[in-house]
Amino acid sequence: MQSYLETADWIVLGIYLLALIGVAVWVVLQKNKNTEDYFLAGRNVGWFVIGASIFASNIGSEHVVGLAGTGFESGMPMAHYELHAWIVLLLGWLFLPFYIRSGAFTMPEFLEKRFDSRSRWFLSVFSLVAYVLTKVSITIYAGGIVVSELLSIPFWYGAIGIVIFTGLYTVIGGMKAVIYTETLQTIVLILGSCIITYLGLQEVGGWSQLTETVRINSPEHFNMWRPMSDPDFPWTGLLFGGTIVGIWYWCTDQYIVQRTLAAHNLKVGRRGAIFGAYLKLLPIFIFLIPGIIAFALSIQNPEIFGLEKADRAFPMLVTKLLPVGLKGLVAGGLMAALMSSLASVFNSCSTIFTIDIYKKLHPGKSERQLLSIGKIATAIIVLLGIIWIPIMQKIGGGVMYQYLQNVQSYIAPPVTAVFLLGITWKRVNSKAAITTLMVGLFLLILRLGSEIYFQQDILQFKSTGSHSASGILYGFASINFAHMAIFMFIFSVILCISITLLTNQPNYQLIKGLSFGTLSLEDKKITKSSYGTIDIILSIILVIIVISILSYFTG
Repeated sequence: MQSYLETADWIVLGIYLLALIGVAVWVVLQKNKNTEDYFLAGRNVGWFVIGASIFASNIGSEHVVGLAGTGFESGMPMAHYELHAWIVLLLGWLFLPFYIRSGAFTMPEFLEKRFDSRSRWFLSVFSLVAYVLTKVSITIYAGGIVVSELLSIPFWYGAIGIVIFTGLYTVIGGMKAVIYTETLQTIVLILGSCIITYLGLQEVGGWSQLTETVRINSPEHFNMWRPMSDPDFPWTGLLFGGTIVGIWYWCTDQYIVQRTLAAHNLKVGRRGAIFGAYLKLLPIFIFLIPGIIAFALSIQNPEIFGLEKADRAFPMLVTKLLPVGLKGLVAGGLMAALMSSLASVFNSCSTIFTIDIYKKLHPGKSERQLLSIGKIATAIIVLLGIIWIPIMQKIGGGVMYQYLQNVQSYIAPPVTAVFLLGITWKRVNSKAAITTLMVGLFLLILRLGSEIYFQQDILQFKSTGSHSASGILYGFASINFAHMAIFMFIFSVILCISITLLTNQPNYQLIKGLSFGTLSLEDKKITKSSYGTIDIILSIILVIIVISILSYFTG
């Protein structure tokens, strides 16, 4: 295979990797004293670093590759998920005060404090399995695509190499290494992606030429608001179902929330979330739009810009458009996306296993022993990620980002319902929480199983409008994934409320400060003093930007 990178590109890429190693070494030299240092960076991280880390954790190479691929294939509908920036604000304003007040290291630990140990055990095991099957495996698969395309080396060599490199500094440095290297990676990723968007627009003939070319060939590409009957992207599903998934991902998932828990106090954590929310607006313009640019270029000049698979859109733009030197920078940015996401999920898995599982089983272990177990757990997750590589290699036929959203749409509803109700209504008890989570797991397994079983019939119906299968189970399997999230959420909320009202109320003294209705005057005073006028104004401006983008892309 011939590499697209030339000598200058390799030099730029080498400088970036050396800078990354330098940051990691600097962090490692500041030894972790205890579990708070290792898993939450000593709870002493500034708002800029928190915001950058939130963005870098979210934007993995599966995002860059998959979101650009979705832009190429389907256009703007998936931008609904990128406009979840307002939900990141919800993390800072609604959820974070309760998390920090609880003193919890992890989301399962918070559930135990709010409900009981059963909820903690459930979410711990559930999260670990979900991380390995979705975040780790998808990220490695996307990374394999990036590395093999840009460096022209075999899929296996590049993917395993980066997994081991990332795992090494995550194991040694812990959360501090992850969060500070992510700050550097965020800067490189945004800079490189902005350059590719600018050069892509130049090549296609500007924004007006882009919209004209795309709309002639695919009138719906710039429309975020597809009809309710659309089999793939109904506006109701994306707006409401997407919000349910967004609250789960941004406000209750250890992977993201752990960044804000590393803050020195609530004020810093909230400002980090606000900064992260602004950064979250960028993917539409630096990943999704380039996918649409690649679609337009494949129409204008198919001999040069033609593609076999949608997920190759972004790497194709890098190799075809960028001059020498910049290719190395963007290659570094794409690798940064891969490494930051992998490092985040490695560290989150390690935290959940060590704090929520091992420490519960062995409560007498010292801080030094827990640190060792955390490092071993990270190494095991790295190995599991490598084992999953050949399995994820077989996904290739689908559009990856859409696949990821499907799976998350079934994971999110019960967890979102339990966290939302648990924080907003003090009456919710432990029986209601664990029942909702367990029934939600049953529905998740039933939906995924039936969807796999009727896969051919569902594809046949989408392409021809007819199908041979029938029955209740087929009807359940064929509901649009985003609509399914809405139905599962409504069911979870009704179930949780019903069981709450039919059973005894919780001991309010034990959950003091962990739910509205149990807050003391001191709690309310501390929360009120944690924000100022600038925080409110910046949050309002961001909501206005989100509404403006939703209003613009209407076809």
